[in-house]
Amino acid sequence: MSTVSEQVRGRNGWGAEGDRPGRFGMFFIGIWTLFLLEPLHTGWQRRDEVSGWVGIVATLVFGAVYLTIFARRRISLRGGMPHAELVPGLLAIGGAGILAVVVCVALGQDGTATAVYLCVLCAMTLPRYWSLPSAIVVALAFYLTGFLVPGWTPDAGLLLSMLAATVAVWGIQQMLVRNTQLVASEKQNQRLAVSEERNRFARDLHDILGHSLTVITVKAELAQKLMDVDPERARAEIDDLEWLSRDALADVRRAVEGYRELTLPGEILRARTALAAAEIEADLPNSVDDVPSDKRELFAWTIREGVTNVIRHSSATRCTVVLHPDCVEIRDDGVGPAQESVGQGLVGLRERARAIGATVVTRTLEPGFSLSVVLP
Repeated sequence: MSTVSEQVRGRNGWGAEGDRPGRFGMFFIGIWTLFLLEPLHTGWQRRDEVSGWVGIVATLVFGAVYLTIFARRRISLRGGMPHAELVPGLLAIGGAGILAVVVCVALGQDGTATAVYLCVLCAMTLPRYWSLPSAIVVALAFYLTGFLVPGWTPDAGLLLSMLAATVAVWGIQQMLVRNTQLVASEKQNQRLAVSEERNRFARDLHDILGHSLTVITVKAELAQKLMDVDPERARAEIDDLEWLSRDALADVRRAVEGYRELTLPGEILRARTALAAAEIEADLPNSVDDVPSDKRELFAWTIREGVTNVIRHSSATRCTVVLHPDCVEIRDDGVGPAQESVGQGLVGLRERARAIGATVVTRTLEPGFSLSVVLP
């Protein structure tokens, strides 16, 4: 993202601050005002007349207005406003046009050097479908003055300069707009990527901690019940709590570091331990050899989510996990999860399944509930 921004900024002459044209950008903008030296020279030659000084002042003010309008338009582009607005553009061109007329009235045909800048302002400050027609109208109007104003002559070179400058600046304007839109798109993509990663991390953390904390809670409750009845087993459950908490911490660390891969055998082992702690009879597969290696992570997440829901919500006495090469199913003989309890875990599982073209299927049994992920 920063690379694209820097490239665009470098091509367009923007400064590192990002809120004003850079020094080189202003230099290349300002160098074009050298063509105003002709009316300034004419005004200086007439410095003994009021019209000469009026022409000099009007030319200097015209140049300052031109630079200001041009710089502000570039700032708006850099600030993410690629589209010019009609009314502000017309007001800016109108103000500059009045100054251009004053220069022409004071200095004569030499003042028509300002016409090129007016055409450039039309191409730069007006909306796309207004800029070229407006610039052509201005160019033709100034060219026709050579026929209409007594003492003036038609200047084909001026007409060519106006049209060439208009086309060139209009093309540059479109390039600036496209570059600005590109940077805006890159920023939007970056925001979406950050949002997606935040959602992914929240989903994984929910799945990991939801399962681990559920098992820890069940074992803690069991240990408390056994404290007076069977101290030895209660002590064993407490030892398991330490192991489970350390394992949960390791899972969180892996999630934070971005290592989200689970192992299918490991999840089956965890499911056996968790179901035993919840005093739910477990019927689990003893082998995962038939499951393709690229599908095992999804099946592991499915077992984790399904067993967690069985322990939390089902009030079941038996849980069965069935593995096939293209399907994994977790079913129980309980009451099934309540509608309000189906939350982020199942949503995250559907997202993972969708990523590889699989489908999450839930069914209500008599009695019980079934959660499965089916590959195409």
